[in-house]
Amino acid sequence: MQLHVIDAGNFKLDGGAMFGVVPKTLWSKKIPADELNLCSWKMRCLLIEIGNRLILIDTGMGKKQSEKWLGYYFRHGEGDLIKSIRAKGFHENQITDVILSHLHFDHAGGAVQWNDSKDKLQLTFPNARYWTHSEHWQWAIEPNAREAATFLKENLLPIKEHGALQFIDGKENDLPAEIELLTANGHTEKMLMPLIKVGKQKVLFVADTIPSHAHIHVPWVMGYDVRPLETMKEKNKILEKAVQENWLLYYDHDPFFEVSQIIHTEKGYKPNGEGLLTDYFN
Repeated sequence: MQLHVIDAGNFKLDGGAMFGVVPKTLWSKKIPADELNLCSWKMRCLLIEIGNRLILIDTGMGKKQSEKWLGYYFRHGEGDLIKSIRAKGFHENQITDVILSHLHFDHAGGAVQWNDSKDKLQLTFPNARYWTHSEHWQWAIEPNAREAATFLKENLLPIKEHGALQFIDGKENDLPAEIELLTANGHTEKMLMPLIKVGKQKVLFVADTIPSHAHIHVPWVMGYDVRPLETMKEKNKILEKAVQENWLLYYDHDPFFEVSQIIHTEKGYKPNGEGLLTDYFN
C-alpha cells in the first residue's frame, strides 16, 4: 500500500466561522487571517494505492461553479485535483473508488465536472464508484436550512444519475479490509473518517472533525458544526485513541500540516512531528 497527498488547491473562509466561539486573539496565533478576517485553508485529498485499486478520499470543490460563486471563496494556490493526481503518475480514469468523507461542496465538488462543451455534467472519475453513507446522502439531498448552501445538487445528483453511487452501509461494500470507515455526527450527519492501516501504522483521515492542527484543542470546534457538543465528544475519543495507538491524523484543511502524531501533555493534546506524510512513509 502507498499513500499519496493530493492537493486540490486553497480557498478562504472566515476565521470566526472556522473557530466558532474561540476568540481571534487565540486562534490567530496558529492560523493567520487577512484584513477581511479570512484564513487560507487547504483542500487536501488522499490517494490510496492498494493492490489493483486506486482509492481517492475527497475531491475538493472543483471548478464547475460560476466565477461569481468561486469568488466568494477566493480560490488560490497552485493545487489542482487532476494535476496533482497526474503528478503522482496516475490518470483520473484509473481511479477505482472515491470515498467522500461528506458531501459539502469543498469535499465533493470535484467529483463532478463539465464536459468539454460545458453543456452537460459528467463524472470526473468515470470508472470509479463513489462511496458515502446512506443516511448522509439522504441528509444532503434533503438539506436542513443550516447546511442547504453547502449541499449543491449539481455536485450530488449526477453521481446517482450515472449509476456510480454506492453506500458504505450497503451490501456492495467491498472496500479493502485495510480501510475501516468510522463515522461522526458532530460536523454533519454520518460523516466518514477512513482509518487506514499501513503495515503497523494507522492513519486517520479525520475530515472536518479536526480540520487542522489548530483544532486539536477539544473545545475549539467550528461554527459550521451542526452538533458542536457532539464534535467535542468525538474529538476527545479520537485523540485518546490516537495517543494510545500512535495514530497519524491526516488533516484535510490545514494550511501547514499534512499529518501529525498526537501527544498528551498537562496542557492537553498537542500535535507532534513536522507535519509531512513523507516523514512517516517513503
